[in-house]
Amino acid sequence: MKLLKKLFYTIIFLIMAGCLFILICALNPSLTETLASAIRQVDGRLPDGMAQQGNITLPDGTTLQDTNGVAGTSDGSGSGAIVSEAADAAGVIQVGYIAPSEEGVLQPEAVSGKTGYEPVQGEEEQVSDETAKNLQDSLSLGELGENLTFDTLIYPYYGMLDQELQQLYRQIYANAMERNTSFAPVITVGINRVKDVVEAVYNDHPELFWVETEYSCKYNKRGICLEITLKYNVTEKDLSASQKLFEEQAQAIVQEAAKKSSDYEKELFVHDALVKRVDYSANAARNQSAYSALVEGISVCAGYARAFQYLMQQLSIPCYYCTGYSGDSHAWNIVKLDDRYVNVDVTWDDTNPSTYDYFNKTDIDYAGTHVRKGLSIYLPACNGAVATDVLQEVEESNLDEYINPNPIEPLSYPSGHLGTEGGDTNPEKEANLKKAGITEEEVLDDMQEYYGDCLKRLTEAGTGQQYFQNVIPKSLWPSVEQAYSNGAYEKGYVTKALETLKMENFAIQLQVDDIGGGYYRIYHSIVTW
Repeated sequence: MKLLKKLFYTIIFLIMAGCLFILICALNPSLTETLASAIRQVDGRLPDGMAQQGNITLPDGTTLQDTNGVAGTSDGSGSGAIVSEAADAAGVIQVGYIAPSEEGVLQPEAVSGKTGYEPVQGEEEQVSDETAKNLQDSLSLGELGENLTFDTLIYPYYGMLDQELQQLYRQIYANAMERNTSFAPVITVGINRVKDVVEAVYNDHPELFWVETEYSCKYNKRGICLEITLKYNVTEKDLSASQKLFEEQAQAIVQEAAKKSSDYEKELFVHDALVKRVDYSANAARNQSAYSALVEGISVCAGYARAFQYLMQQLSIPCYYCTGYSGDSHAWNIVKLDDRYVNVDVTWDDTNPSTYDYFNKTDIDYAGTHVRKGLSIYLPACNGAVATDVLQEVEESNLDEYINPNPIEPLSYPSGHLGTEGGDTNPEKEANLKKAGITEEEVLDDMQEYYGDCLKRLTEAGTGQQYFQNVIPKSLWPSVEQAYSNGAYEKGYVTKALETLKMENFAIQLQVDDIGGGYYRIYHSIVTW
């Protein structure tokens, strides 16, 4: 009897505790969101419904790692950006994109006002239970796109979604192709996840020039989307004629570009062709589409970027639509050339006279002017373009066994590859120095020497984009790597250098060359502003 009474009181206590918890959550929405975020993390899903970062396969075949907390200032403000880690075949250390602070972004006077990108926006409407039931009973799924396949090398936003959301992506694409206006989602999906899928379809497919950046979604009181409505521009009225004009203008460029011998030459031809054919106009109709640039010859940044994307896709060169902030909402492109990714902003190169100031640049080059936002932060980092003669002298080396794919964790080095410290006789050390082609005075043997040398070289180099190099023994690399992972390098030399230079923001890109003899040469590309 006592046992039953104790069980009864326990049940009553749990019920009361549950009611109290629900009441607290109802009165404190921020607590609810915090708990929801924690659940999403445990569940392995991102808040926006994308595939878990650790499981996203990037277009280059690598796995996207979560870089949150890897870079930024020590106070977490994120005013800095680091590009390091994960060696590619050429021995360049690089990691996924890490956005610099928007506060330091300046729009150069020569391209002032040349933005105009409009983000994908959803108009959401909650409906009554009766309307919800009617929609569920009567609304068609439309086209399902079940037989569609999308290569993530060409369509990277598709690869950012989990398998369930990819099913919705195929459905939205298929209905857009058939110009179906409204349809029921093929999966059970919350309204907060629909936007990511619509944006993914829109960003991947510039050929859908009749699709607007706005859509609407009706949902029930549980937040489940019941109806998706796509919006189309006037080109949809006579789509056959519009597509004919579009393809004629596109192929006129593609056919000439295809005659070039390399992907770079093809890319350059397309870039120059758009600069010649398109004029920037904030008042251009349909200016978010590739159609405005290719057929009508006037557009804003979105039209330039989507036209460039489409033409490069026709040439089988991976090219992505990248969106973010450049003093205002802005769009540009990321192109894959010879296993390297580079930024291209055709809009900002279309000046009088035209330039190549924003053609094939690294994220470091763009750090003071372009900041990715939205899904674009998950596109590959652009660390591959070599910007100066100094960096062009880097010899390709195989550093795979030395590069830590996750520098937050310690790296276990292969035996026998710990450099020249500890037990080397003078003749052996001299032989190693000779093999590397350096003098003993050039070698920085510990972190104090490394920080001191970086501080000296950076302050002497001055502001803006600068480059310097130094040499360390391989055995010091784990300490250098850790410093750039946990932010210790900032206190080590960056903060002092910024104070001396009277600058507030910075971005750093490292490239490492194995010069032999147990030594690394580290090339630093630094921008201060």
